[in-house]
Amino acid sequence: MNIVGIAGLPRSGKDSLAELFIDKSYYGVSLGDIVRDEARKRHVDDPNPISLTNMTETSNFLRTHKGPDFALKEAFARFEEAKKSQDYKGLVVFSVRAPVEADFIVGSGGKLIWVDATDQVRHERSISARREGEAEEALEDMLVAEKLQETPQSNLPPEVQMNTKYVKAHATDIFENNGNDFEAFKAAAIRTFGL
Repeated sequence: MNIVGIAGLPRSGKDSLAELFIDKSYYGVSLGDIVRDEARKRHVDDPNPISLTNMTETSNFLRTHKGPDFALKEAFARFEEAKKSQDYKGLVVFSVRAPVEADFIVGSGGKLIWVDATDQVRHERSISARREGEAEEALEDMLVAEKLQETPQSNLPPEVQMNTKYVKAHATDIFENNGNDFEAFKAAAIRTFGL
């Protein structure tokens, strides 16, 4: 199977890169959207149900109760269903944050792309493009919340947690995205990944 995984910290440009693959006949699944949908249900009474803290809690809960690879299994189920009615070049999964996801993609001969952007650039993007249910937060608060996904916490088994540090270390490609010019971003991605 032709599989591409796209990873990176929030607002690095993962979704934008995934859209370019989708435009080139890949079937796309956001692992983050799978968790986000559940976070909205689990934290319905929170004014910020999809905060990074709530997303981390929801992801850890789902991985504990449904297995570390629950999001990957859901992505494959959606892909298999979609292939019944259309041909695709492959599957692109984005918002890869767990070791089990990174290991599967790389172990299957796939490409795992880490989209990198500075903290300041990502924070500016988070202010200008917030999702519904996402509150504005200071840069320092954003970085504290991201630490929850960077390395496993001591109160849960490591295999059910996100570990962005591990994912970045196992990426097959690093793609820098510190600009705000989408056309330049698109041209660089097309050139880099042969899209």
